[in-house]
Amino acid sequence: MTSLSVEMLAADAAEPITSAGNAQLGIAVLAGIAVIVLLITKLKMHAFLALTIGSLALGSFAGAAPGDTILSFTAGLGSTVSGVGVLIALGAILGKLLADSGGADQVVDTILAKASGRAMPWAMVLIASIIGLPLFFEVGIVLMIPVVLLVAKRGNYSLMRIGIPALAGLSVMHGLIPPHPGPLVAIDALDANLGVTLALGVLVAIPTVIIAGPVFSRYAARWVDIKPPENMIPQRPSEDLERRPSFGATLATILLPVVLMLLNALVEIVVDNPENGLQKVTMVIGSPLIALLAAVLVGMFTLGRAAGFTKDRIAGTVEKSLAPIAGILLIVGAGGGFKQTLIDAGVGQMILEFSENWSIPALLLGWLIAVAIRLATGSATVATISAAGLVAPLTADMSTSHAALLVLAVGAGSLFFSHVNDAGFWLVKEYFGMNVGQTIKTWSVMETIISVVAMAFILLLSLLL
Repeated sequence: MTSLSVEMLAADAAEPITSAGNAQLGIAVLAGIAVIVLLITKLKMHAFLALTIGSLALGSFAGAAPGDTILSFTAGLGSTVSGVGVLIALGAILGKLLADSGGADQVVDTILAKASGRAMPWAMVLIASIIGLPLFFEVGIVLMIPVVLLVAKRGNYSLMRIGIPALAGLSVMHGLIPPHPGPLVAIDALDANLGVTLALGVLVAIPTVIIAGPVFSRYAARWVDIKPPENMIPQRPSEDLERRPSFGATLATILLPVVLMLLNALVEIVVDNPENGLQKVTMVIGSPLIALLAAVLVGMFTLGRAAGFTKDRIAGTVEKSLAPIAGILLIVGAGGGFKQTLIDAGVGQMILEFSENWSIPALLLGWLIAVAIRLATGSATVATISAAGLVAPLTADMSTSHAALLVLAVGAGSLFFSHVNDAGFWLVKEYFGMNVGQTIKTWSVMETIISVVAMAFILLLSLLL
């Protein structure tokens, strides 16, 4: 296919694929989402397949021609993967280097050596937030669980007093801070500035993680007072290593992409001149691709070589990091296809008219839609992707800061009340040796606190910016 043909197809995909009225579109959206929910929850179908089938169902219910629906879906899938796929891959590589080299364990041990007693919950939330920056939520849990169980056992702490701050740190990073898949896709869908979103995300994350972590853990420990299960303390990755990276080098590597992206956002705000030499430089080094690529390349030396890894072992670590994210990339891509199908069907304009007629603030609308999809599907990523696609047209007249806040509002909604249809719910339940009721009173309530508190701070920032 020639480049001209591709451009023509892209242009066609941007046109509405149906002329259905708002009532039919509304029914089509509900039916499409219902198909996705039923396939994921009842038939246990992989989210990639569910999103693909749901997109086709949405187009059919909206009265679009099958060819137009397929074109919209594939265009959205391609643009989403091209926009965020490489970033997710780079984040996975950095996380694998961090885990395998013992860098994560080094950060944990250094901070714990300086904390004790009442400071321990605060140390746990700090560790989890730092570790959670480059790692996917599930990987972060696997790394943190041995630390949580060992600290609780050796210090004779309630497991919830130590575990809830760690879970809060990981969850907040997962829902609000790029380069995690959900925030990255929302930034791409809403055409938000990554640096500004990152800066505001950190601003919202700090008070949110304090309230949902160390503060809430006091009450969680009273409601569910349990000891660490002996059979769930696994071996730590670095126990088989002769040496591991230093704390300073590890921390610098983790924070490098964050610093570069924030620097770009700061220069963009202060200088505000695309022709300025400094801004040209920071635009390049602060772009997500270059910032994460720089961290990976630096990490090969500061993490891999520092742990005594040979070139072959570093290459093997990189290769092993990519296989587990294939499913994530497919889900994210299919989510982008679903988003584009929504937009091309005219759903975005319907949402825009709905928000104007009912005077629902865009930030609150984005949060509510994400909450509804999260409760139905159990997936924070699916909720973020779908909600971002629905509210994308609302950013047309928004300022840079408010578009970033809408990304955060969708991310906050995607964390609301994790329950039995969420894989994370069962992961926490089994690792901590709790029953379903105990998991709801601790983990589910913590997730809800994160969602509500984050949204409150987002609304507060929207009044100030």
